[in-house]
Amino acid sequence: MKTRGRFTISSGLMGAALCGYLVWVLFPMVWVAYSSFKADAAIRTEPLSPPRWAEIDGAGYVRAWHEARFGDYVLNSVLVTGISVALILVLGSMAAYALSRFHHRLGRLVYTLFLAGLTMPAQLAMVPLFFELRALGLLDSRPGLILVYSANGLPFAVFILAGFFRSLPRSLYEAAIIDGCSEAGAFWRVMLPLARPGLITVAIFQFIGIWKEYFFAFMIVGGGDGGARTLPLGLANLAITAQYRGDYGMLFAGLVMVTLPILVVYLFLQRQLVSGITAGAVKG
Repeated sequence: MKTRGRFTISSGLMGAALCGYLVWVLFPMVWVAYSSFKADAAIRTEPLSPPRWAEIDGAGYVRAWHEARFGDYVLNSVLVTGISVALILVLGSMAAYALSRFHHRLGRLVYTLFLAGLTMPAQLAMVPLFFELRALGLLDSRPGLILVYSANGLPFAVFILAGFFRSLPRSLYEAAIIDGCSEAGAFWRVMLPLARPGLITVAIFQFIGIWKEYFFAFMIVGGGDGGARTLPLGLANLAITAQYRGDYGMLFAGLVMVTLPILVVYLFLQRQLVSGITAGAVKG
């Protein structure tokens, strides 16, 4: 219906559209989840039906964990993602605090360079980065992958956290100095805890990005003996093996194990994520 030059949509139609979109998004995830508990024969004969209680089969998870070495891939991903996110938060918060609190001509240049890092595709630096890591002996290793992920995530962390630190009243910093805190003490004890929404926002985005990242992992550790490969690489190998063998239960189990940590992190921290993005938009 047209009213004064504007088109209005009824709430019922909008609700129906949103429900349809929800089903469109959730059904593939739910289908993969319950198909991972079905035997291969049931997946082929009844692909859309959920498994019956007496036919639930978790052998696909066992095969994915042991035969496809998903246990090693999970350990590598946990170590690489956890250490990388920790480094991004620590280094990014310190850099953002220094660049936002202490005004200097060189500081503005450094901040501009960080922002430029957000605009340049990281893949453009892959060739010199590959040779540099090879010269340092960091190819096919978790430390090399951690360094690349940390450096790639710093511009985003500095951009987000600098807005939070600029919004904090300077009187809090001055009160901490008067009470006897050093510069480091004022940062760690007063200013950093107040930027908690920004830290959570950065942590969630970086965790999701690193956990599912494939390109850097393939270029840096994909050519080795497999000891440092992460879950995306393991899932790609699993997909090739499962399709060759026709073992779709193992493939679906691998997909669930890769996706589940992301869903858990988002569900538990979605409120902090929304509040952090909103606060950053208002304060930045």
